[in-house]
Amino acid sequence: MATDLNTVTVGGVTYSKADYDAMQASKSTTRTNDALDKDAFLQLLVTQMQYQDPLDPQDNSEYVAQLAQFSALEQMTNVYKSVEEVSQLVSNIDTSVLVGQLSSMIGKDIAWTQETAQLDANGKAVVDANGNAVTTKTDYVGTVKGVNIVDGSPKIVAEYNGQTYQVAVGDVRQVADSVL
Repeated sequence: MATDLNTVTVGGVTYSKADYDAMQASKSTTRTNDALDKDAFLQLLVTQMQYQDPLDPQDNSEYVAQLAQFSALEQMTNVYKSVEEVSQLVSNIDTSVLVGQLSSMIGKDIAWTQETAQLDANGKAVVDANGNAVTTKTDYVGTVKGVNIVDGSPKIVAEYNGQTYQVAVGDVRQVADSVL
């Protein structure tokens, strides 16, 4: 019988440890062939050359054209990777700028709304007839104590009635120098 200590839940599906390990092992041995890489291209080229008719060989210009197409594709892939890296860099700069701006809020009062899921006696989320989680919105007013980055997103650290809260920037309704 499975206990919480020997089960794994992925995407809402719970597996026994043995089933999960077997699933992971099958994933690691299965190779997807959705994309051609350099090795696949060279293997295809060698295979073409092995099986061509020696009395009617292919024209060299066809091989050169294929090689040029592959080279262009490789360059486009490299450009795509570079654009992704630049995008990540810009995102990091945006986050740094936002953290700098949020730091100027330290010591100020903020008002925010926090939405929490309602839980039943077993600690599971309560859902309505449509399967949507039932939530409660609570308004708070507290003082900004700092700024954190949690999972890549800046969060405001606010104190309310002696408790510390991590407040998402989008949940802040108002900022003021004194109590709102």
